[in-house]
Amino acid sequence: MKRLFILLALIGSLLVLPMFQGTSLHAQDDTETVTTTTQPEQTVKGVELLKKYFLDGGWQFMSLVLVCLILGLAIAIERIISLNLATTNTNKLLSDVSDKLAANDVDGAKEVAKATRGPVASIFYQGLDRINEGLDVVEKSIVAYGSVQMGRLESGLSWLSLFIALAPMLGFMGTVIGMIEAFDSIQAAGDISPSLVAGGIKVALLTTVFGLVVAIILQIFYNYLVSKVDSLVNNMEDSSIGLVDLITRYYNRNK
Repeated sequence: MKRLFILLALIGSLLVLPMFQGTSLHAQDDTETVTTTTQPEQTVKGVELLKKYFLDGGWQFMSLVLVCLILGLAIAIERIISLNLATTNTNKLLSDVSDKLAANDVDGAKEVAKATRGPVASIFYQGLDRINEGLDVVEKSIVAYGSVQMGRLESGLSWLSLFIALAPMLGFMGTVIGMIEAFDSIQAAGDISPSLVAGGIKVALLTTVFGLVVAIILQIFYNYLVSKVDSLVNNMEDSSIGLVDLITRYYNRNK
């Protein structure tokens, strides 16, 4: 949780500060103008254009969409880091545990699993810790703890999917409210002015555009995380089958 808030503050600073900072500092004299490195003109225009559209769309709804983006990216980055840290070299782990069990060194096999990072190693440790209770108990322990690890891998994805759905909804709501305000302006003016209608519709549609952009960005991260979780779960299942085979051979040798 602490990492999540640190990432949230960092991402929020990177996204919000450039939008509201000044474009550049004016030089004091000709010498300072020559020696001072200024921001490229195109970059300045891009930041100012983004800032203009953000403010034109109405800061109330645009800020909510921006919050969805910041929170979604914070969760996505935290999940990416956690899932990458959860990746284990299962072939090496199986080989080391097999060597220990072949030497009837159950404690050594447990130490190997305990010293290895990731959910697969945790499942191995739970199975090896109950090796003296019978194969049925070991299998049930592996299945039960595998479900626990799967839930941990999928944590946070529901919140990310919430922000994916919420961002365009907020954008559509801002658009509807903007259209209502545009028609109110037309009614107050008593005349349908093309510039008034076009300007009101453009401002109203900006929230939808930003909401859809946020949803697309977060959807890309969500699909990557889902594929990563599926890969880890498949790896866990294959490794668990391999562990059961190793323990079965251990029992057969020690009958």
